[in-house]
Amino acid sequence: MTDKYCVIGNPIAQSRSPEIHAVFAAQTGQDMSYERCLAPIDGFADTIRRLVAEGYKGSNVTAPFKLDAFRIATRLSDRARAAGAVNTLAYRDGEIFGDNTDGAGVVADIVRNAGVPLAGKRLLVLGAGGAARGAMLPILAEHPRTLVVANRTRATADELVAQFASLADGCSLSACNFEDIAAPFDVVINATSASLGGTIPPIPAVTFCQDTLAFDMMYAKNPTVFMEFAAAHGATTRDGLGMLVEQAAEAFFVWRGVRPETQQLLKDMRSKL
Repeated sequence: MTDKYCVIGNPIAQSRSPEIHAVFAAQTGQDMSYERCLAPIDGFADTIRRLVAEGYKGSNVTAPFKLDAFRIATRLSDRARAAGAVNTLAYRDGEIFGDNTDGAGVVADIVRNAGVPLAGKRLLVLGAGGAARGAMLPILAEHPRTLVVANRTRATADELVAQFASLADGCSLSACNFEDIAAPFDVVINATSASLGGTIPPIPAVTFCQDTLAFDMMYAKNPTVFMEFAAAHGATTRDGLGMLVEQAAEAFFVWRGVRPETQQLLKDMRSKL
């Protein structure tokens, strides 16, 4: 029988996950279907129970349900536990396994697709919310020399740094306010949602130089305002479309044990923006 998967959210019509996973399934010869699932805001748990009863094998989870998915999982991966949120569920052997592939998607796109290694580099993460938290463990696993978390509210950044201090493994891990940034970084990751509103975090121009990769987790047809600001100060820029594709590939691997190729799909999706 064809294995069934879906992406759960509210709203969900905008999700590109069915397109992505259809390509992955065809490419790897997997007998599976994938659809969108609109869950009521107060009905996530009931939706999961229904999917399990109907024989679904797994789900991606998008806004606003990543915390609900974390709570409903009966077993968590290390990266989901560290992130405090789940974007991938697998229903198997009577359990609900929760994982978080967002951070792995960020790292894969930077290291593999952009060709920028993170080992030994100076990294800056802008924002200390859920997106930043999800990226921390995969970033630290790359062994950067320095990782600074900058946030509008310093206490929130301090809390995030304290949470991951025991996992730093030789990396200098610290926090600051946006306006306290005083030197350029090798890689700057915008994990805020500011680009959605057409704004940027209040960071100084000194954050960037000609050797900086400025990565925005958001994506659009045109460069985000964050990317424009970074480019104006010498940085190379990259948006979050590759992250979207790579986090989906990681979820596909969690479900199927096969890692799909992403390069052509990423090119095709870029051309359709």
